[in-house]
Amino acid sequence: MSAAPTSSTTPTYVIGHKNPDADSVCSAIGYAAYKEARGIGGHIAARAGNSNARIDTILHRFQHPLPLLVSDVTPRVRDIMVSDVVTINESATCAEALELIDEHDVRILPVVADDRRVLGTLSIFQLGGFFVPRIRAVRELRKVHTSIDCIVHALKARVLHTARPDVIEELYVRIGAMDVRSFWKVAQDDGIPAEQAIIIVGDRWDIQQRSIQVGVRLLVLTGDLPVEEEIIHAAQQKGVSLIVSAYDSATTAWIIRTATRIHDLIDRQFSSLSADTRLADVRKKLAASSAAAHVVLCDDGKLRGILTKTDMLKPARTRLVLVDHNELTQAVTGADQVTITEIIDHHRLGSLSTQQPILFLNEPVGSTCTIVGDLFRRDELRPTPQIAGILMSGIIADTLHLNSPTSTEKDSVVLAWLSQIAGVDSRALADEIFSSGSVILASPPDKVIRSDFKVYDEDGVRFAVSQVEELGFGNFWKNSKKLAEALEEMCTSEKLAFAGLLITDINTQNSLLIVKGDADFIRRISYPAVEHGEIFDMPGIVSRKKQLIPYLTTVLHEMAAEGVVPGVE
Repeated sequence: MSAAPTSSTTPTYVIGHKNPDADSVCSAIGYAAYKEARGIGGHIAARAGNSNARIDTILHRFQHPLPLLVSDVTPRVRDIMVSDVVTINESATCAEALELIDEHDVRILPVVADDRRVLGTLSIFQLGGFFVPRIRAVRELRKVHTSIDCIVHALKARVLHTARPDVIEELYVRIGAMDVRSFWKVAQDDGIPAEQAIIIVGDRWDIQQRSIQVGVRLLVLTGDLPVEEEIIHAAQQKGVSLIVSAYDSATTAWIIRTATRIHDLIDRQFSSLSADTRLADVRKKLAASSAAAHVVLCDDGKLRGILTKTDMLKPARTRLVLVDHNELTQAVTGADQVTITEIIDHHRLGSLSTQQPILFLNEPVGSTCTIVGDLFRRDELRPTPQIAGILMSGIIADTLHLNSPTSTEKDSVVLAWLSQIAGVDSRALADEIFSSGSVILASPPDKVIRSDFKVYDEDGVRFAVSQVEELGFGNFWKNSKKLAEALEEMCTSEKLAFAGLLITDINTQNSLLIVKGDADFIRRISYPAVEHGEIFDMPGIVSRKKQLIPYLTTVLHEMAAEGVVPGVE
């Protein structure tokens, strides 16, 4: 019998949106540090997607590792299974199994080999079927499959003589309660040979003698009474095993049956699962199954845990703090199936709902890092220079160093406060961040359009907008056709009405927008078309959140007012 090691408590992940940008990653690192500074442990900074050159530059500059990659938090078997599993070896007896079931209040025991490979299961129902067989199966009521050693162990018996005590064999129990003249005739009528008989008797000398004469396999004397030397000598001469039980005859008979080895009772056609199976899939399997529990196996067949229908009622253990977004379409996969405890954001409100009240900080500032930095400041907590520099970087990247129309006075104040702590000039840091390399040159087109990619749902119309910042538009024009093809493919694969990529020139504070998708929607874009009616010049537009998205949703509302809805091609 053994127990598996327990798993550690699941942490709370502070995590930004899919296809993370600098503000998403930096605010996650900063908010986890803020929680730690307040003495609230268990918060781990995480990211929902791959890094990019800008994020790498920032983290390298301040010698901080990339946050943990958490791309899917969908609840799985491993999140709710019982890892500390009580098990039993196939050489154990029913008595040992019943003791474990009673002690640990379980209904099923995985049967394992010495190396923890699962051989089958043993349930309380299987044991019940053994101890209470069909009433007509009288012979089965008497049968035990065990060794004399196991019987001695179960009874804690006093041994007077044993022969071949370790042999596992099929034996039949009978209490010697009738007259000696009919005693063995009844046994013969049942077809039980003497060498398979266990006779339980009290101080009836005649039954004791008769049992030895016919050569029964085991004679059990009950009541812990003294035994005559003549009986002991006769048993030794005849090769009959002889033991003394401290219990009465009825109790002794019951305990002997519990000494049966579990080997033949094991269900070897047991139901098993992988720890990585999604709970949504398991619910379907459990609904159609009568199994008391499902064994969770490792790839090599070794025991990892056990899952019962009761376990399915447990709440999901994974907890999230969402930063820099509040829409499920942008959240890590599975976020809608776990517990969201907090949201820290600076974007428009989405349609996300939670099962219980949560802390929701949403401020109209240029960066989520501004909100996090201000939390440090308001609580009179001083971030480390490293964390201050990372928060600075998030503000600089998201506000284009306070040049974006989304920038506010608070962004400027918090950036200056962080700059003093970090000992870093914000302009020099901005130059380092924005010269960190071209996303368009560093990545293939399908990666470019997903590097800072957000999906929106407006009145049932699903669309996506990505944004990259470049030093000039030269790199874009060299790759515009490939980027257009990638956007078109994304519309199809993601089932989007349209998809756009906003390319912002950091130097001139102007942008180009390339759009693919619903033709009617694209025709209604009023900005000057630069090429083929799919690339538009957007002077002064640098903010996706505050400028581009409001404009695009206005176009959608105008179409809805006319009864026109963009469709998925």
